[in-house]
Amino acid sequence: MADQNKILFERAKKVIAGGVNSPVRSFKSVGGSPYFVRNAEGPYVWDEEGNRYIDYVQSYGPMILGHSHPAVIEAINQAASHGTSYGAPTEKEVILAESIIERVRGIESIRFVNSGTEATMTALRLARGATKRSKIIKFSGCYHGHSDVLLAEAGSGVATQGISGSDGVPDNAVADTVVVPFNEVPDIDQTIAAVIVEPVPANMGLVEPKENFLSEIRSACDSAGALLIFDEVITGFRLSSGGASNWYGVTPDIWCFGKIIGGGLPVGAFAASQELMSFLAPVGGVYQAGTLSGNPLAMAAGHATLKLLGQSEYEYLEVIADRLVKGLKEVISSEGFAITTPKVGSLIGIFFSDEMPKNFEEVKPIAENGFYPNFFHGMLKRGVALAPGPYEVIFPSLAHTEKLIDETVEIAAEVIKEISNSRF
Repeated sequence: MADQNKILFERAKKVIAGGVNSPVRSFKSVGGSPYFVRNAEGPYVWDEEGNRYIDYVQSYGPMILGHSHPAVIEAINQAASHGTSYGAPTEKEVILAESIIERVRGIESIRFVNSGTEATMTALRLARGATKRSKIIKFSGCYHGHSDVLLAEAGSGVATQGISGSDGVPDNAVADTVVVPFNEVPDIDQTIAAVIVEPVPANMGLVEPKENFLSEIRSACDSAGALLIFDEVITGFRLSSGGASNWYGVTPDIWCFGKIIGGGLPVGAFAASQELMSFLAPVGGVYQAGTLSGNPLAMAAGHATLKLLGQSEYEYLEVIADRLVKGLKEVISSEGFAITTPKVGSLIGIFFSDEMPKNFEEVKPIAENGFYPNFFHGMLKRGVALAPGPYEVIFPSLAHTEKLIDETVEIAAEVIKEISNSRF
């Protein structure tokens, strides 16, 4: 039905704040109205008008196997047949915990929560409880969820403190949050409880860490007695079976996970050594709880997903990611447009610029140069769904074939030619 997406959006705006349940979905950054997904399978989503899209959003990362993978759906169905929530422990929690600990070098204990936001929020509470310190350091452009303490933003390239990044977050909520530029090792003293970082930031486009950046933060934390937290909600089990910590050979004190470990269902987790996790209630004095934490459906879906991710799968993801990057660079540059495409594992960024940005301050003028909305809508019109915002990344899945990658590149060539012709 024509215009069904617009009709649904107008209905949604009457009953859902802003018409969406997460801001980027509103298309505010790119203009127009969002498409409403009716169903998804493999590399595709279909909207309510019956349009099919090659999907590179993949729910912002969890669907590494592709949508509606039979093994994951079977695991969910089987789990649901026994009930959906109990408020009591299950074997499924133990199985998924064992699976994660087996894969990620350095983890000894884990606790499941319901979102990445819960994971990072509680990781900071744990760090503060263990160190008896209050200040934390985060990097500008690294998104760690929407808890008050992490919604602090940086000034123009200098360390700032006590500046809220959202209405409704009072300055005193972030008074102990220090924000510094990514790819610059901050001064860490004995007032700092923890440094939290996305090892590969994927919420300001994709910005690669400089060589030795992560290891130098590790050393600085050790010297000051501060804890290092890796937010691997996106990179965990995306880059490799051991995530970014194993990828870069840098071991944090606390890991945060989400997305892939739930197989597409709501989930989060934080993990550390047995010693550090012993500060948590019911053993220690750091409180955390969740009625739906360790939900049996999410546990089953996550375990089913991880079981299908071996070395050959990660190698394939790199092959198709390389193929996509190479193709996009060729067709976009052939029309005289600047393009850089950072890639780490199967995470892909796209910047319409000659310069590879190193931090959020360098990303912002590129992201806001007005090119991305035109590219986004050109791709969408031709059946390719990218994230509706210039600060997001491209997520290939195991369901994306080389043929589909080539089709995507051909469509990108058409879009770029159209944009090029519109200049004259």
